[in-house]
Amino acid sequence: MGNLLPALVGTATAVVATAAAGAAASSDVRSAWYASLDKPSYQPPGEVFPVAWSALYIDIAVTSSLTLASLRREGRAEEASRFAGALAVNLVTNAAWSWVFFRWHRLATAAGVAALLAVSSADLVRRARRASPAAAAALAVYPAWCGFATVLSTAIWRRNR
Repeated sequence: MGNLLPALVGTATAVVATAAAGAAASSDVRSAWYASLDKPSYQPPGEVFPVAWSALYIDIAVTSSLTLASLRREGRAEEASRFAGALAVNLVTNAAWSWVFFRWHRLATAAGVAALLAVSSADLVRRARRASPAAAAALAVYPAWCGFATVLSTAIWRRNR
């Protein structure tokens, strides 16, 4: 437990900052531009996204803190540092998508950022599995959601060229 609380505080702080940065850009979800986009029929209702992302952000913070605490407890400080670095890149990419899509209206770029986020999220699961298979299993919903987001972003881009 000695390593878990500091890890949880650190990951929760990083995740909250990511959520805040993304939310700052996502206010455009109520814009005329977004309403005018041709979206595929499989896009979930708008109310789904804040619920899904809140659950994912909690999952990311908890599973990442468990992974980091486990690695540090086992004396694998360098691996913990690499996981923390990969998490930082992932969270920056996560927040960047909202800016690219909602604020800058760069649909093709947003599809690419979503794909990068899916790959980065899958890499986090791979890294977590080395420390905690249970944490990795819980985190696996993140790249699955990001894969869906990639498909959705790509469809929106293709429909609105």
